[in-house]
Amino acid sequence: MNKITNRQVICDTLVEFGKTDRDIVVLTSDSRGSASLANFARELPGQLFEVGIAEQNVVGIAAGLAVSGKKPFVASPASFLSMRSIEQIKVDVGYSRTNVKLIGISGGLSYGALGMSHHSLQDIAVMRAIPGIDIVLPADRFESRLMIKALLASSRPAYVRIGRNAVADIYESEDYDFEIGKAVTLTQGDDITIIAAGETVKVAIDSAAALKDMGVACRVLNMHTIKPLDEAAILKAARETGRIITIEEHSIFGGLGSAVAEVVAQHCPVPVKILGIPDEPAVPGKSQEVFAYYGLCVENVKAIAWQLIK
Repeated sequence: MNKITNRQVICDTLVEFGKTDRDIVVLTSDSRGSASLANFARELPGQLFEVGIAEQNVVGIAAGLAVSGKKPFVASPASFLSMRSIEQIKVDVGYSRTNVKLIGISGGLSYGALGMSHHSLQDIAVMRAIPGIDIVLPADRFESRLMIKALLASSRPAYVRIGRNAVADIYESEDYDFEIGKAVTLTQGDDITIIAAGETVKVAIDSAAALKDMGVACRVLNMHTIKPLDEAAILKAARETGRIITIEEHSIFGGLGSAVAEVVAQHCPVPVKILGIPDEPAVPGKSQEVFAYYGLCVENVKAIAWQLIK
């Protein structure tokens, strides 16, 4: 089982590239430890800015640094970054088209027992509605590193959401084609498609394996980029498999499932089942416990898939 967190990989990658590119800077809102930035602070102290518990300020300062030619990465808990500073993100980052990369750490249900105040289950919906901001949810440590390299090569604003704990490897290495805005087909199949992002990709892979044992050929798409969305991959899956399940660590409103359904409804109507958190404050508990409670697990996905196929 992998023990390296995505946030640690992000920090190490930024340190690596920050040593040769002094324009790379990292800002944090009293979350240096939570973001695993200790190594960056030690190696590149002149490129780290600690703003304190002031999410609105950290986004505004990052936008100013971007206008000055810097390449700022903001690391802050997703629940606070996406809610407390949304006005600054809308105006200073989205509207102003500043090269700011927003890293929402401990996203989704990562804070578990702390409940709704610390869960970030609306962030994708909010960010999707702001023009010009890319949205990326890496599935594992390898994809996290490739994502940072792609973000460094891009001048577009972006919002990234990662979890708190280490996650199982989806890939064996970085030796695959990663491109912002292009889904990755992890398994092939013509009976049904499962589309997932972030930590739910593991659920999708395991569900496809369970369905294979039942004689069902399941296609799995890792939709690591929710905006811009890979509409071509979605429509290809809709035409070739005829039914889609989406799995996300987010409200069922406005997230991955909504994005997929919008494309399918307008261009190739097929049955779509959206699995996520319903219209209620998510129950507190460990991530996997809450996943199971809301049916973001193999047994439920398998049952829904079989129902759709029948």
